[in-house]
Amino acid sequence: MTIPNKNRGSELRVKSKTENLSVIRDFVSANALNAGIPMTKVEDIMLAVDEACTNIIKHAYKLSPEGEIKISIDYDKEKFTITIIDYGKSFHPETVPLPDLQKYYREHKVGGLGIYLMKSLMDDVKYTSVPGKYNQVLLSKNIGES
Repeated sequence: MTIPNKNRGSELRVKSKTENLSVIRDFVSANALNAGIPMTKVEDIMLAVDEACTNIIKHAYKLSPEGEIKISIDYDKEKFTITIIDYGKSFHPETVPLPDLQKYYREHKVGGLGIYLMKSLMDDVKYTSVPGKYNQVLLSKNIGES
């Protein structure tokens, strides 16, 4: 399969409802497979996007189903990038400490690993916030031959 120098996958806009997470996963998966990414990497990408969107639904929109989540995908033969934009409450990921995974496991905690997972599964994670306007998460996965 020949991948063009730059390809704008497509764009998806959904309301901030948890039932739309499956729509988002299908959208990301279809684009990643179209880019020629192996299924193991596709699963990592889908999980990272799922975590980002779950955080948006829970924290930026406080579970309000009326918020909008906009997802766009760009890729070339080297990199697959997902841009996720929301218009909810701002967030500062640098204030979230790295989790103590052993303590987390011992205490049987659930949730709270979203940022850690995104950073572990993706090659690059960037967060930009313009308070009162929008928040943007950029998730990139290197797909070129290494």
